[in-house]
Amino acid sequence: MATETQTEPAPPGFKQWKQDITNGAISREPSPNRGASVPDTKAIGDDRESITQWRQRNNIDPSKQVRLVKLAHMRYQHPDLAQITTFLRDFGMHVVKRTEDKIWYRGYGPDQYVYYAQKGPKKFMGGTYEVESYEDLEKASKIEGATQIEKLDDAPGGGYLVSVNDPEGFPVNFMFGQEPAETGKLPEKLLYNFEEDKPRVREFQRFQPGPAAVHKLGHYGLCVLNFDDQMKWYTQNFNLVPTDFLHVPGEGGKNKNVALFAHIDRGQGYVDHHTFFMSTNPTSHVHHCSFEVHDFDTQQLGHAWLDKKGYTSVWGVGRHILGSQLFDYWWDTTGNMVEHYADGDQINEDTPISYGPAGHESLAIWGPEVPKWFLD
Repeated sequence: MATETQTEPAPPGFKQWKQDITNGAISREPSPNRGASVPDTKAIGDDRESITQWRQRNNIDPSKQVRLVKLAHMRYQHPDLAQITTFLRDFGMHVVKRTEDKIWYRGYGPDQYVYYAQKGPKKFMGGTYEVESYEDLEKASKIEGATQIEKLDDAPGGGYLVSVNDPEGFPVNFMFGQEPAETGKLPEKLLYNFEEDKPRVREFQRFQPGPAAVHKLGHYGLCVLNFDDQMKWYTQNFNLVPTDFLHVPGEGGKNKNVALFAHIDRGQGYVDHHTFFMSTNPTSHVHHCSFEVHDFDTQQLGHAWLDKKGYTSVWGVGRHILGSQLFDYWWDTTGNMVEHYADGDQINEDTPISYGPAGHESLAIWGPEVPKWFLD
């Protein structure tokens, strides 16, 4: 014999909720994620200004600047060259030249080398920019505290170098006259099949495990004590132009800029979203340097390779918001942070300068939880 079912009374608001769903006022399902390649002016939003406006407001005269072309290589000092060489090979570089106390490493891109290491106590020796002319090198040598122009007799490709310390003592290097390198073979571009667009037929995706081969040096960044002085020094002396500022609430209701992503101004020529960045910090130190790899699969395979070799992951793999790069950060064997990236934004002088709020939520659209100390 069937028993009568006892019906629980509906919770408060249930009838209205059900009616809203029926009428379409409330979606039955959450909206699916979506992504698109959005024009820079649409992606940036309303809090922006043109590069011309920014230069005028900051009294910047481009004719007085040292003209940079690109970021060419990093310079570090390591106590154990054999150990760091093993790491950098696993990271995707290869040795192009070595002496008893110096080693040069390259990728498959257009640069003679992307990383220079010399033996000694742990030390950051700065990023190295290629400049337009020997006159620009001479101009750099006249900046207060700069070294004399040095001939790079033992370095692959030769050339000339000047080093300068910024106001907080970080070295910056400028190079000219290096012989061009022969570019290595580019990796193949994968074909992707989508829902209704399937160009990859009778071709299967296959991969070989190993390091994520480095193409070129992309950017590096610093944590600084006096953000305003540092920003003025870099943007007045060189054709480094802000791409993005991040801010926090300041006195009198005004925003205070605490982070800068800057690119090399090459006019209408397209360049990486940022070549240099700075963020305000209680201590003054280098944050990381970053090297480009081919694509997402390359990056994931490189992550797996470094993990298998027992190196320490910092953060990744994920996708940044500012710059859009796929990122993957690691500690090297000396305790420096290094990054693989792929698929970064390209911009030019028509891309407006963006202003936005600082915070961990501004770092990535997806990926593992950002370490709380990442910006320390």
